[in-house]
Amino acid sequence: MLLWIGIIVILVVVIFLLVFWGYYNRIIRLENRIDNSWAQIDVQLRRRAELIPNLMETVKGYMKHEKEVLENVTKARSAIMTAKTPQKNIEADNMLTGALKSLFAVAENYPDLKANQNFLNLQDELTHTEDKISYSRQHYNDSVLAFNNTIETFPGIIFAKRMGKKEREMLQIPEATRELPKVKF
Repeated sequence: MLLWIGIIVILVVVIFLLVFWGYYNRIIRLENRIDNSWAQIDVQLRRRAELIPNLMETVKGYMKHEKEVLENVTKARSAIMTAKTPQKNIEADNMLTGALKSLFAVAENYPDLKANQNFLNLQDELTHTEDKISYSRQHYNDSVLAFNNTIETFPGIIFAKRMGKKEREMLQIPEATRELPKVKF
């Protein structure tokens, strides 16, 4: 009888260790996926920031008196290049997105600029990059969701607490970005 109790205790301990091992590896993989997703966003933000100087050079000749718009784009680009944390990077990205919207809105007033092939190519590149940024953000939020679900549900919550893992924040869209643009004719 004592032998059977010993075997059962050993089996329970082995099962517990296997489950812990499985959850440990799963949590680590999910954290790595989040880090990778953030790195992909960072790559696309840097790519967009590197396109900005070419766009600015193309636009400068046409918009000599639109100095404030050009300065805002330059400041926002600089903020992205110097951001050290994901939060600062997101704030700089939001600032750059607003500055680019202003730049393209002002460009509407310059028919020669709108017809310039270099400007059109750069605008197209930025559009594709914006699409990649959106996809990367979605992937990041999906990764955070999977991680948070794992560490907040049973039995993952037990292992996550032992490992010192905490819930991660999803990327949020600022309220100002959610507003619909006003179109006037």
